[in-house]
Amino acid sequence: MAALAPTLNFFGVLSESKRIISAHSRHFLALSVLFLLPLSFSLIIYPTLQAILSDSQSRHIQILLGHTQNVQNTPTLDPDSSLKSLALPLTFTLFVFLLSISAAATITYSTYHGFYGRPVKLAAAVKSLFHSFIPLLLTTITSQSLMALVCASFGLFLVLITKSVEILGFEIDYSSNYFLWFCIAISIISASVLAYLHVNWSLACEVVVVESRWGLEALRRSNYLVKGMRTISLSLLLCFGAAIGFSVWVNSATGPVDLGDFRKFCGRWWARAS
Repeated sequence: MAALAPTLNFFGVLSESKRIISAHSRHFLALSVLFLLPLSFSLIIYPTLQAILSDSQSRHIQILLGHTQNVQNTPTLDPDSSLKSLALPLTFTLFVFLLSISAAATITYSTYHGFYGRPVKLAAAVKSLFHSFIPLLLTTITSQSLMALVCASFGLFLVLITKSVEILGFEIDYSSNYFLWFCIAISIISASVLAYLHVNWSLACEVVVVESRWGLEALRRSNYLVKGMRTISLSLLLCFGAAIGFSVWVNSATGPVDLGDFRKFCGRWWARAS
């Protein structure tokens, strides 16, 4: 492995990944069915469920408004309607988050053993979740909290600058082009810092699964391992990030899915599989 490190590049990573997947195609296919297929279905079904929920809520509000207008002049809305509207997005976000962590843990475990030519079994990969899920969850929460702290720091810096200028007696025109370009510059700097941290911490999940480290220790270890290969890491993140973003955009652009067509598709798929 040390001899391959100097010649490692973007296409070398893709070639090695293809070799490992080809050697254990059925195993990675099973992992995709367990974790990645539900993610794909959720991206398609979520807009439909959201549209159905919004339609039912709009009808309920219209009925409630019509009833209250007949009873009194000031309508009273359901105070729990806002919480009900947030239930589906929060559930979907939690589902995607937990399933993504499970997929990362099992795929990393299988890739690590497949790279060294060890036997890869589905039961062992799923069993590894009992040891790596909680550390991986805590590490992800730690990294996201630090990134949120960076964003809050830049936002606080922008507020302090504007308030300091106003205290000195100067008037700020928030609609001027100078203030707009200043905000754009702050946004670019903050995005660059976040991208730098994301690249340095790109191997944190792998460190948690392979080396049994978690939290800040896993982030520091990832920063050490990425040294000298930040360009490759950034290229991989941009490549797969663009692919995921494009698939999400295509699914969102198609709009809600007809449930009748979806049932017919599942029926045909099940008939072929059986």
